[in-house]
Amino acid sequence: MIESFVRKLPDLSSFSSPPLSLMMETLEGGELCFPQLLNTSCRKQMRPHSEAMFLYILLSSISLLTVALNLLVIISISHYRQLHTPTNLLLLSLAVSDLLVGLLLMPVKIFRIDSCWFLGDFMCALYYVVEFIITSASVGNMVLISVDRYVAICDPLRYPTKITQTRVKICVCLCWVCSVFYNSLILKDYLTQPGRYNSCYGECVFVINHIAGAADLVVTFTAPITVIIVLYMRVFVVAVSQARAMRSHIVAVTLQRSVTVTAKKSEMKAARTLGIAVVVFLICFCPYYCVSLAGQDTEIIGSNFADWLLYSNSCLNPVIYAFFYPWFRKSINLIVRLQILQPNSCEANIMGPFL
Repeated sequence: MIESFVRKLPDLSSFSSPPLSLMMETLEGGELCFPQLLNTSCRKQMRPHSEAMFLYILLSSISLLTVALNLLVIISISHYRQLHTPTNLLLLSLAVSDLLVGLLLMPVKIFRIDSCWFLGDFMCALYYVVEFIITSASVGNMVLISVDRYVAICDPLRYPTKITQTRVKICVCLCWVCSVFYNSLILKDYLTQPGRYNSCYGECVFVINHIAGAADLVVTFTAPITVIIVLYMRVFVVAVSQARAMRSHIVAVTLQRSVTVTAKKSEMKAARTLGIAVVVFLICFCPYYCVSLAGQDTEIIGSNFADWLLYSNSCLNPVIYAFFYPWFRKSINLIVRLQILQPNSCEANIMGPFL
């Protein structure tokens, strides 16, 4: 994906009162990222002051909200032992990637809202590498979550033996390690020669060759999304059939079966919640890869919108949890009231009567 920023020079006929020296200064350096480098500096993407301030405030608020919400998820799952389940460990890994989006990617994107890059070529290359790593890790986490829900719904009797905390921890570590290794490999040339595609000073351009781009499209988007969709289609088919079976036998439920039914309802509720998260994930990720496929013909407005739609998924995930997971709302309440500072607070009954 290539980002290029071009701004036309102002029309001299519209200036009548200012002196000629001021007009020349505005023409030569007023819209440059580095006014002292008249011949090599990139030009800024000028915006009205009110519009720029509105964007700064809005995007900064989204960044802060993303960091705060995902930090609450991380603290909740890490602190309370009752939440140390395989599914929640996967949510914890996803929250870490979402936190990094709000902590690293969003502020940099806000920083270059006027299209200028002031941190040098190496930091530009590092920014894109970090973005690719976090994006790949998020996709990997969503695949693992889909597999977890598939086994929980479609093979519930063997779920405790198949999906253990140890196996989940190994899978999460492999997800992050593979993401770092894979993206470092495909972006190796870009890291060794940062700034090779920049046309002016103050530009941060990323270009990936066709082979690496096609491989990344398959590995990071097409294959994982296909797996996610297929697994969740299977999950919802089984969930619907189980719900119908439970309704037809609800009159003859014994105490023991009642516990089983409650557990099944809990599993299906978790599947529904995570299914909503997956749908939101697809909505946020698809435009980003569509824009990436467009390459150098992509307009900067479309690119920025796709990037921020992708980033917004990191803010929406905790919101989904807050609406559908009572344990998250309860843990937020305890954290805000500083109850986690109490002795043995990690043993608190977070799940309570909700399950």
